[in-house]
Order: sequence, then C-alpha cells, then structure tokens
Amino acid sequence: MTSVPTPIPSRTQFVLEGIKHRILTGQLTPGQALVETELAAQFGVSKTPVREALKTLAGTGLVVMNQYKGVTVRMVDADMAREVYDVRLLLEPEALRRSVRRGSSLDTAREALERADAATDTAQRSLANREFHRSLYVRCGNPLLGRMLDEVRDQAALVSAVAWAANPSWEREATEHREILRLALDGDSDGAARALHSHIASFVQRAFPEAQGKGEQE
Repeated sequence: MTSVPTPIPSRTQFVLEGIKHRILTGQLTPGQALVETELAAQFGVSKTPVREALKTLAGTGLVVMNQYKGVTVRMVDADMAREVYDVRLLLEPEALRRSVRRGSSLDTAREALERADAATDTAQRSLANREFHRSLYVRCGNPLLGRMLDEVRDQAALVSAVAWAANPSWEREATEHREILRLALDGDSDGAARALHSHIASFVQRAFPEAQGKGEQE
C-alpha cells in the first residue's frame, strides 16, 4: 500500500502560523512592531511570504497595519475585550448545547484538559485552552456557526494572553473547564451551556471590569 505524503505547508502558511503562535503565547506583545525584514530573517524566507502572512493576520484582527506606524500587534483594551466576548457569549454556549444534544464526541476536550494540566509553561496552557474551547463548539452541527466562532478565536486568545500576563488564573479556569466538561459528558446540555456562559462572562469581568461597566451602560 502506497503511503500518502504529508503536505508541506507553504512558506506563507509557515510564517503565518509562526507569527500567530508568538502573538498568542505572549512572545510578541500588543503594540510591538512587526518588521518584515526582521521576520524574514528569523523565519529564513523572503519578505513576500512575511508580507502575505501579515495581511492575513490583519484580516483576523491580530495585527494592525498603518501606513505611518507600519505593522504592530493589536493592542488589547476593554472595548476590544467586550466586543469579542459579547460574540462568544452569544454563540459559544448555544453551540455547546447543540453539540451535547447531538451526542458529539468530547474526547478532544478531555485531551486538551489533560494537556493543560500537564503544561509546563504559559504557551502550552494557552494553546490547550484554545483547543478545549474549540472542541466544545466545532461539532455543533452548523458549520457556519463553527466558522463564526473560529473567526473570533484568535482575538479571544489574544485577550486571554494579555489578561493572564497581568493576573494568572489558570487554576480557577481549569476547575471551571472540568465542570463544563462533566456536565456535557453527563448529557446536561442546558447545564453545560450555562456553566460555559458563566465561565466566559466571569473571565472578562475579572480581566477587564471596565468592559462590563460599558456594556451595561449601552
């Protein structure tokens, strides 16, 4: 039987994933300048794939392109946090509710929790956290709903990275994750959705209390 070779990612995709990883794990911080020549040297490529990768990252909201200031990692403030988490609060609990009702496998969520518990640094925990949350909604049965949540996934991870740098709250969130997963595995779709809603809301309230105040005024 002939084996199928593993596809080799393009240079642009390689650079894009590399820059994204550095941003979401805090190696590149909000407001930091992203210089094409420096990134090209670091990744061993020409400036063209770097430029294309930065354009894509600008489209996902992770970086900002300004004709005067160049390209920088997006700054995180209360307004951004509120916008991103409003979307999550509206969509993510419902997606989980549907996943549970469909009897979708949550093995990936369980594995992500195990990786988070075994993590030895912030980067590993951050990536495991992203995978845990995605695994809750990705099998909701509505591909469009999954894609909509995927679109804010990177921005949510950037908000989390900034919040964790200022106030690590891994243990509390790990406890909340385990409760969400327990309810989901028990088939309690409404309970799991409520626990997830509370988890998301409490995080942004702790990390950006001013975001909650603005939301209530509008």
